[in-house]
Amino acid sequence: MTVPARTRLAFQYDGKLLRLETTVHSIRPFSALEDANQGLFKQASADEDHVVVTRETAFHPQGGGQPSDEGTLAVVPPAGAGADAAAARAPVFRVRAVRMDAVHDGQVLHLGRFIDVDGAEQPASLVAGAAVEQVVDHEKRLLYSRLHTAGHVLGSAVRSLLEAEVPGFDELKASHFPDSAACEFRGSIEGKWKEPIQAKVDEYLRRAMPVEIDFWTEDDFRREGLERLIPDRSLLPPGEDRFRVVRIVGAEVYPCGGTHVDTTDQCGPTTVRKISRAKGISRVSYAVSPTTPS
Repeated sequence: MTVPARTRLAFQYDGKLLRLETTVHSIRPFSALEDANQGLFKQASADEDHVVVTRETAFHPQGGGQPSDEGTLAVVPPAGAGADAAAARAPVFRVRAVRMDAVHDGQVLHLGRFIDVDGAEQPASLVAGAAVEQVVDHEKRLLYSRLHTAGHVLGSAVRSLLEAEVPGFDELKASHFPDSAACEFRGSIEGKWKEPIQAKVDEYLRRAMPVEIDFWTEDDFRREGLERLIPDRSLLPPGEDRFRVVRIVGAEVYPCGGTHVDTTDQCGPTTVRKISRAKGISRVSYAVSPTTPS
């Protein structure tokens, strides 16, 4: 099989992109994947699942602490009489999980099954070169975007309060999954800080601070006095010299490839749940309300 070019991550340039027409590069049964790629999908079935690679994607693959998008791929029928009726009858590919390829650099793997209008499983019905429309599950994308932005708000709030208070303080990693959202920090954060952190998070949400996406060179980080945030250059696509960053205006900047809401108030009510400590690392867990803010 010819190794494809890198998948263009269209969602990184438009976080509200929920529909995208593109073309299929390849489709393989799950059983034909390399072992390293099979290991990316814990709940996959070798007998029923397929993996589709497209030229570009609106689907955010799991990574950076953010869950993968879900949704559908459907063949775009040729224009003409009966096109709408044919599209309504054609099976769709239900995307259940999305991952970055562990073997072919920069590829995005969409795992799923073919189903008909009644939800019954169907044989594979895509071929390389087919025009398809990707449709991302809007409700899940919005929830994940709210959680991701809320995680950055929390990280910024903790840094503003504790950078000078906690010896050896630094931000480490975060999970933005609905059932395990948390940010980790180097240093011991005592439980007495829970209420001040909550108050600072509430302040940032109330201020409706803009969330901006930009692409920076290493010199841009240095100009902003943020050398500590310069990512490893190995994370850049070949030929690129700019890293994607997310700025909460009035607070922090984060190198980040995830999706976000436009202003901090759109995270909705965000609760600092607890602070736990182990081996010099503090974990501050959080949750957002399940309903979208009005």
